[in-house]
Amino acid sequence: MSHSDTAAAPFNIGQAAARSGVSAKMVRHYESLGLVPRVNRTDAGYRQYTDNDVHTLRFIRRARALGFGMAEIAELLKLWQNRRRASADVKRIALAHAADLSRRIEEMAAMKRTLERLADCCHGDQRPDCPILDELAD
Repeated sequence: MSHSDTAAAPFNIGQAAARSGVSAKMVRHYESLGLVPRVNRTDAGYRQYTDNDVHTLRFIRRARALGFGMAEIAELLKLWQNRRRASADVKRIALAHAADLSRRIEEMAAMKRTLERLADCCHGDQRPDCPILDELAD
């Protein structure tokens, strides 16, 4: 065992969750998806996480905060862990995600405009007729 392997005692799932800002449930989920490598377990079956595992969980949390999907995160993790990666591959993923976000923003803006137009047409009083419901029913 090298010195770096013994530098820090392993963390249980609660400690790893607290250090990474990821819930224990999501830690288990990310492990089941293979985003976090299978961790060592104690004789009693408790997971033991390393500093590297916590760092990986933080990476995943930050990628999720930027809206990346699990497949994109898996690809970004592989690139992050590959010291011979081409930064162009990372940039391609980031730009594709930014383009997808732009498309979704436009779609949501169109939905907002439609809802505002329908709400403007609705009297919002005690009468039962409602253009919002009429539009949804069409």
